[in-house]
Amino acid sequence: MKNLSLFCLLLVCIGFQSCKKNENPKVVAVEKPIKVQCYRALYEKDTIDFKMNTLKDGTITGDMVMKVFDMPKKVGEIAGEFRGDTLFASYTFIEGANKKVTFKNPMAFLKRGNELILGNGQIETSMGASYFVKGVPIDFERVKYKFNTITCLGE
Repeated sequence: MKNLSLFCLLLVCIGFQSCKKNENPKVVAVEKPIKVQCYRALYEKDTIDFKMNTLKDGTITGDMVMKVFDMPKKVGEIAGEFRGDTLFASYTFIEGANKKVTFKNPMAFLKRGNELILGNGQIETSMGASYFVKGVPIDFERVKYKFNTITCLGE
């Protein structure tokens, strides 16, 4: 009888504790960028739009939409940081109407004046993560996509 009472008391305590956790859901504060820049790259029938947010700590976030001819549209987010004049970032995106599968690719952008140049580099995948191969230079000369600044829509 004593064990049954302790067991019931334990269940009641767990029940109250779980109710208490749902009372105050945590709200995650989104940091407001200190600078917002928009870029567009055009190459033949391809268009890439990139909205780049610079945060207080120097971190870069943003949104990118890639419309490559004869391929599904890619919509996603960029997160990274500048090392010198090069932005190393990760592009997390969905492709076309398939919202269940998320892809993630590394990207490198060289900043020259008001222009961003999307570099070509050798990418390797290990344990599900893609990254640029160390020791292999990223080419910023023979490229398709050079981004020019544009006016941000809705700003």
